[in-house]
Amino acid sequence: MEDQIMDGQSHGAPIRDGNDTLFDAPPMAEQERMVEAVLFASAEPVTLRDLEGRMPHGCNPREALEHLRKRYEGRGVRVVRLGDAWAIRTAPDLGFLMQKETTELRKLSRAAIETLAIVAYHQPVTRAEIEEIRGVSVSRGTIDQLMEMDWIRLGRRRMTPGRPVTFVVTPDFLDHFGLESARDLPGLKELRAAGLLENRPPPGSLPMGQGGDEDDEPEEQAELFGE
Repeated sequence: MEDQIMDGQSHGAPIRDGNDTLFDAPPMAEQERMVEAVLFASAEPVTLRDLEGRMPHGCNPREALEHLRKRYEGRGVRVVRLGDAWAIRTAPDLGFLMQKETTELRKLSRAAIETLAIVAYHQPVTRAEIEEIRGVSVSRGTIDQLMEMDWIRLGRRRMTPGRPVTFVVTPDFLDHFGLESARDLPGLKELRAAGLLENRPPPGSLPMGQGGDEDDEPEEQAELFGE
């Protein structure tokens, strides 16, 4: 009888004890390879939720990402966090190697630059608040341009009379400027050096409507962050 039991165990389903399961997750080294493959093949940053949906049951993509991030430190490319997502990007100090001999610069009007900076530093912010900070009205075209570039998007509505919509920056904005989050935005000195802060009257010093409309500004365009 004992021989039959032992024989039945040898030919039946595997018996696990302790905390083992029938579906063990792959080794962490293999999980790193999976995450690396997904990030390398994806044109867009990938969220943890996306990784969890792609990887086998029991995997820990968060831990695998941290291991992979450390492994790429000091290399030509690195694993970076962009908002709530992750991507593989060229090391910042090697970016010059990726530049073409002829580069078409993306330029924005002064109104668009100022509007984008206000959204980035004050998000979530309403259109009325943008106009109050700038001291002039904001045309619909400026907002539309930034949204078409996918650098700003609609945020939550304010729980105030009229429930105005707010604007926030997008993961594409963070990715374009190599930022993990809006907290990594440059300080006032860097903004002045980039020409994004000028000697304008302080917010609220001019009544609305007396600062002129942005459509009356010169057509001269400035580059955004040197891009």
